Amino acid sequence: MKAEDERLVMLSRQVLRPEGSSMTPRFVPLSDVAETLSISASQAYALVRSGELRAIKVGGRGQWRVEVTEIESYIQRSYEATEHILQEERRKAEQKG
Repeated sequence: MKAEDERLVMLSRQVLRPEGSSMTPRFVPLSDVAETLSISASQAYALVRSGELRAIKVGGRGQWRVEVTEIESYIQRSYEATEHILQEERRKAEQKG
């Protein structure tokens, strides 16, 4: 099993499911996103508002839901952005040295 698939399985297990249900949830609330990313609920909402994390509003009260695959995509993009930042820092350090 690929590492990304394992993360999806672990994430889906964090979400509470009705007793006896074996169905893996497709969408999770922002509170679960916050817990998964170890950030506050307001930070998770800010990611949605900024467009960094895609989400949908559902129901009459407009509850936010994020698709599990979108969380994984966000994490992957964050890794790539971090790697780019580190490469730039290394390049600048080499130019000085």
